[in-house]
Amino acid sequence: MFHRASTRRRGAALFAAFAVVALALAPAVAEARAGGRGSAGSRGSQTYSAPPATRTAPGTASQFQRTETPRPAPGVNQPATRPPVAAGAQGGFFSRNPLMAGLMGGLLGAGLFGLLSGSGLFGGLAGFAGFLGLLLQIALIAGLVFLVMRLIRGNRQPAMAGGPQGLAREMHGGTGPRPMGAVGGGGRGSVPQVRPIEIGAADFDTFGQRLVEVQDAWSRQDLPTLRRISTPEMERYFAQDLEDLKARGWTNTARDVQLEAGDLSQAWAEPDGQEYATVAMRFSMVEVTTDAQGRVVEGHPTNRETATELWTFTRRPGTQWVLSAIQQTG
Repeated sequence: MFHRASTRRRGAALFAAFAVVALALAPAVAEARAGGRGSAGSRGSQTYSAPPATRTAPGTASQFQRTETPRPAPGVNQPATRPPVAAGAQGGFFSRNPLMAGLMGGLLGAGLFGLLSGSGLFGGLAGFAGFLGLLLQIALIAGLVFLVMRLIRGNRQPAMAGGPQGLAREMHGGTGPRPMGAVGGGGRGSVPQVRPIEIGAADFDTFGQRLVEVQDAWSRQDLPTLRRISTPEMERYFAQDLEDLKARGWTNTARDVQLEAGDLSQAWAEPDGQEYATVAMRFSMVEVTTDAQGRVVEGHPTNRETATELWTFTRRPGTQWVLSAIQQTG
């Protein structure tokens, strides 16, 4: 009898441990908009080089968590920009808030230890006992994780007033085409044999159009359109993220996307002629994630959200720009 009770208690403890781990990882599902779940894609020879800061994105860009570009061997064709480690030095909420990171780590560590040792989640700290106490403690952990998720969401920058006309003046500057590093880069960010290229007003218009098109196609789960306006690599990441949402029974939609501000970080051509342009963009939209029953999981059906990201576009000369990478900013 005692053995069966112990087995049931251990099974419940393991189940609760997995639940706590799943809740701890829940923020990875937040920011479910297209490209909002981290940095992904490729920037050619600049993939492992931090894009120069701009007025729109004065902070650092996070390193790519997903990329198909092989990392260069040490000493071979290394970028002449800031060291790659600087790209993600301040990219995450917990890295900017070590006290919160230590608190959450200590709570989760103590809870999991208590579960696996048979004393219950936080058994030695709170004195809860029995299955009801276990459920109550799991609910406390869920509340803590939810609070952290809201804090992460609250770290977004406020929207910038001015509207599309103000944006056009900021991006175009009224001075014609801009070469690589003309805004915020100071000419840095090149590698041997990489030549700067000029970006004109029509190019900036295309970048803003791609932002709206990508978010719209994502909301409609329209993979053919995403395939047309992004690289095969980015299309695969979009498809994977949509499948992850579908597996949870969730749907993410973004509507009324508006570009608030933007400027050029880099623009260059590779030795093979492939062209790239990295643009910092601050945009707002109404974003909401719902479950299969239509209940809101994340976001709000009417409130606007604001995000700042670095989008990289690529093309062969004479062809249209397509999305090549999205990086989050710190």
